[in-house]
Parts: sequence; structure tokens; C-alpha cells
Amino acid sequence: MALTSAFTSFNLPVKNVEQSKAFFTGLGFELNPQFPDNESSVAIVIGDNLQVMLINQTFFNTITERESVDTSKYAQMTIALAFESWEKVDEFVNTAVSLGGKLHADPEDHGVMYHWGFVDLDGHLWAINCMNTDAAQG
Repeated sequence: MALTSAFTSFNLPVKNVEQSKAFFTGLGFELNPQFPDNESSVAIVIGDNLQVMLINQTFFNTITERESVDTSKYAQMTIALAFESWEKVDEFVNTAVSLGGKLHADPEDHGVMYHWGFVDLDGHLWAINCMNTDAAQG
């Protein structure tokens, strides 16, 4: 099945849209000008056709009809992004921490994959990876 949407989105509840917007634009992501940017939500482009909608927690609760998880206790998902080099992984995670994120575990070298992660301002887990395609094929 192929998607026909110009952007695939996932929605994350956040406590403060402006702070989260500053965090993600500080990581180098751009705003999607096709979507509203206000105190309730903002769209951040994180890939060629992928974006994250950062939605104020109060508004998020009105559209889901379910209680969202307490990210200080529970992980609902891990968002994984792939970069082209170990250096980019390290740079990205270190930048996230400098912007107020927290480290999530130590860097791991699995031979075919280098992995490190962080927790964003609202407790969402981000897994940052680099695949060693030569090792994976061997």
C-alpha cells in the first residue's frame, strides 16, 4: 500500500508548544508553513515526507478521547531516526542535550548499527541510529 499524503504525521502531546518548537528547530528541523503555528500546535518537518505535530497537551486530550501516558513513568513509543554517520548521531544527540533534552542510555555499537538516544523536553524517547551497510551485507 502506498501513501498518498504529502506528509505523514505523528502527533506528540507537549506541555509548551513554543518551548518544544524552539527545541526542535534548534536541532535543525524546519516548520511546515502549510500548517498552523499557534499556541495549540505546530508542524515540524523531520524528513522528506515526515513531520511531527507538536500539540498542546490540553488540546491533544480533546482530539484523542484517551488519556495520554505519563512520560515520566511510561514509554508509549520510541521515535527512531537514521543518520548517515556516527558523527552525525553524536552531534544530534549532544545538540538535543544542550537544548534541554536528557540522555537516554549510553551509545551502543552493534556492529551493523550505532545507536544513541535522548528524551525530549516532554519525555518522548528518540532513538538516533546509523546503519553500517557494509557490515549488514557481510
